[in-house]
Amino acid sequence: MRRSPVLASLVALAAFAVLVGLGTWQLGRLAWKRDLLATIATRAAAAPQPLPPAADWPQLDRARDEYRHVTVRGTYDHAKEALVYGVAGEDLGKLKGSPGYFVITPLVRGDGPPVLVNRGFVPLERRDVATRAEGQVAGEQQVTGALRFPEETSAFVPANDPARNAFYRRDPLEIAAARGLAGAPGFYVELDKGAAPGGLPVSPGAKADLPNRHLEYALTWYGLAATLAGVVAAVAWSRRRGAAPPKG
Repeated sequence: MRRSPVLASLVALAAFAVLVGLGTWQLGRLAWKRDLLATIATRAAAAPQPLPPAADWPQLDRARDEYRHVTVRGTYDHAKEALVYGVAGEDLGKLKGSPGYFVITPLVRGDGPPVLVNRGFVPLERRDVATRAEGQVAGEQQVTGALRFPEETSAFVPANDPARNAFYRRDPLEIAAARGLAGAPGFYVELDKGAAPGGLPVSPGAKADLPNRHLEYALTWYGLAATLAGVVAAVAWSRRRGAAPPKG
């Protein structure tokens, strides 16, 4: 059965409209993501403010408060630190790409519940605290960093297994429960860029780890739309030439 040229043209037109619509939607997402990244950068660069009191913690919100620059005083309880498996990013210089752990340590405070602090990264061979004893700082500390919420779940990252002391995501509530830290909040503080005495743990500082490939996606959709238009034009031209009466 011969396909109707009119039906084929309508299908092609609908597909073209969908492809252009997807490209335009991605451009809108690009503008939204750029605004979000700019907001995050502004929060992270602001002068640090005291950590909100525990009474306000339930009202803290990821969209409104994540990456807020805060400061808090307390004493590290190194005996209850948790090691979250990860890979060093490009901000960690020569450690880039190295497997290791992010050291999450409770900060015990005199005026409220403990708060978990991501002190930074240590390579695999420095997992044992005996190999980085100088970095296990004692006494009251003034901690400054970015307020962070739990890492998003992912099909590519195993679930935390507190019973085996195996952590793969920075989830403060799971870590707090495993370490018996009553009252700890559902956020943690990621230290500003710097290293502990002895060089480890070393923190790259908070950064907006949000993928931003919307322009690439938009160009892909627009490119597919242009390709479809070219194919339709070529088919139409071919049919027109085939329908033309022979010369002579």
